[in-house]
Amino acid sequence: MDSRFVLVLIGPTASGKTDLLLELFGSGARPGLPMAELVSADSMQVYRGMDIGTAKPSARERGILPHHLLDLRDPDEQYMVGDFVRLADEACADIAARGRLPIVAGGTGFYVRNFLFGLPSGPEADPAIRAAVARDLAESGPEALRAELAALDPAAAARIKPRDHYRLCRAVEIQRQTGRPQGDFAPPTSLRSRWDFLVVELARPRAEVYARIEGRVDAMMARGLAEEVAALRAAGYGPGDPGLKAIGYSEFLEAEAAGRASDLGAIAEAIKLDTRRYAKRQLTFFRGIPGRLELALGSGGLSLAQAQDRLAQLIMTAFKKGQTPCP
Repeated sequence: MDSRFVLVLIGPTASGKTDLLLELFGSGARPGLPMAELVSADSMQVYRGMDIGTAKPSARERGILPHHLLDLRDPDEQYMVGDFVRLADEACADIAARGRLPIVAGGTGFYVRNFLFGLPSGPEADPAIRAAVARDLAESGPEALRAELAALDPAAAARIKPRDHYRLCRAVEIQRQTGRPQGDFAPPTSLRSRWDFLVVELARPRAEVYARIEGRVDAMMARGLAEEVAALRAAGYGPGDPGLKAIGYSEFLEAEAAGRASDLGAIAEAIKLDTRRYAKRQLTFFRGIPGRLELALGSGGLSLAQAQDRLAQLIMTAFKKGQTPCP
């Protein structure tokens, strides 16, 4: 096996990426298909104690298909895209060195894009400036930082979502550090040469994705998501911590702040709504990745077994040709 190959499997949340990979690589019975290990590109599965709400793979699933980059941080610790790219590169190199296929899979499009294209050319974070921005966020709130950014870098201020405090703080950091707008540090537009990428998107009709999201959230609530959030709160974690800004957790904290913590039905509906919106953003984001190959499942598309066969064929053809199918 060519040690430069990495399979990158993308798709919106609840599209069935994990199920497909477990079925394809679990038995190891397909001649010519290498053994594989998965590198998680999920920005929230990295947090310890956040298992149900992040749909973290179970111990049984990890036994079938080894996973990397899970449970690396406590919920009050930052996990930034630069951390992910560095650790994903290390994990892929280790997997390939052992003769196995590295699979980078997950729905955090920002992480996937930076893994494929490389990090923007922006300056390295200055710890003193980062601490000062974090202090300003805690003391004055996000609107003060947004007003500062809007005065100096209006394009970034307009682009960054109201609840995206990480990107807001990073844009302010860059402005304070360099005196230049974030847009001056454009992201790369060509795939990195370190790896030969096979990028496959698992696609479903949007209505099916939304229906699967509904079922997933109901299952999370039944498994004890409310109790998981309560345990995190009891451990001292709260709204200011990076982990608890995740969908599936932030809705509980918002309900708590509004005095509606006992209304689990309303919280579940809020999680479903936020997850549907997130899936819509994922679909838009993934369309911007060049050279991706699509596997369409669901109504009018492939069955799970057919998708397995097609993905196996793509992998083995790519290895046989000795070149990446992505331009």
